Amino acid sequence: MTTYAPTLRWTAAALIALSLTGLTAEASSSSRTPDLGAAPAVIATDIQMPWGMAFLPGGDALITERQTSRVLRIGPGREPELVRTIPDVYLPGGDGGLLGLDLSPRFAWDKRVYVYYTAVGGESRIARFTLGTDEPLEVVLAFTRGENHSGGRLKFGPDGMLYATVGDGRNPGNAQDLTNLNGKILRVTPDGRPAPGNPFPHSPIWSYGHRNPEGLAWDARGRMYSSEFGEDAVDEINLIRPGRNYGWPMVEGMGDTDNGRLTNPLITFPTAEAGPSGMAISGNTLYMACLTGQRLYTMPLVKDRIGEPKAYFPGVHGRLRTVEIAPDGALWLTTSNHPRQPREGDDRVLRYPTR
Repeated sequence: MTTYAPTLRWTAAALIALSLTGLTAEASSSSRTPDLGAAPAVIATDIQMPWGMAFLPGGDALITERQTSRVLRIGPGREPELVRTIPDVYLPGGDGGLLGLDLSPRFAWDKRVYVYYTAVGGESRIARFTLGTDEPLEVVLAFTRGENHSGGRLKFGPDGMLYATVGDGRNPGNAQDLTNLNGKILRVTPDGRPAPGNPFPHSPIWSYGHRNPEGLAWDARGRMYSSEFGEDAVDEINLIRPGRNYGWPMVEGMGDTDNGRLTNPLITFPTAEAGPSGMAISGNTLYMACLTGQRLYTMPLVKDRIGEPKAYFPGVHGRLRTVEIAPDGALWLTTSNHPRQPREGDDRVLRYPTR
């Protein structure tokens, strides 16, 4: 396990050569697009706040349950199957618990699954386990957490490195402190070490100045986007570049860049109409699931900007947490209505077919 603390100095280590095949749904070669006008299929019901999702070979998916610390296997026509319970998960009154999940880029060989969670003892952790075995959970990175604003999205990028979004822990000053991993997007090797090419020596920090980012997605050109909760005014989508400062807490949304020292978002949304969490990209379209706004946004990616957003399903499914594009091009969507206003069958995992 790698534990990060302000006084820690990393030691050199040999890095693993990674295969870039079988990465995430963003890299799917399917040319078919989701049909959001079709009736969705219900993949799973009565799930306790599904949060992370990753697709297995064959089309099933693994999901995390934030409230129960369980990892489940789900798929069309099958009952959810428990594959692992994560120990020592801490579920505060805020937004922690068992959060993001992704598969190793070498999953076909190593069967490793990565999870992000807030833990007892004041830590946030990234850990991994081998699917289908009883081997103990291995923590690869641990760092101090706050009581809220946990971030939590965990995804391997097209470069084979592991990225994690981390909120400011409800301490805005953390976001500007480069000795603290809260309020950052992290980039590490599969073993949890600072990835080669990171902008700050011996540090897992990729970008900073974030309040509470919960979404990550890459386009066909390898550019990374992140959705982020604002405070009182606006929520954001940012184009993430290494070493950039995204302004929190000095700026919320668009503002003074301090002669280029700060980076403005690509687009903002009123907080009542967004509350952004998961993101996915299919072709030239970005999809964003919204909690507060209870809708799914689609947005065209046009060169270095985002085009006019279009809202789908406002209020139809309630709060939406995670959106992913399956290998066959279908769109999977999770609700997050527990424990506030659950509806019959909540929480649910829905599948919108392709055209």
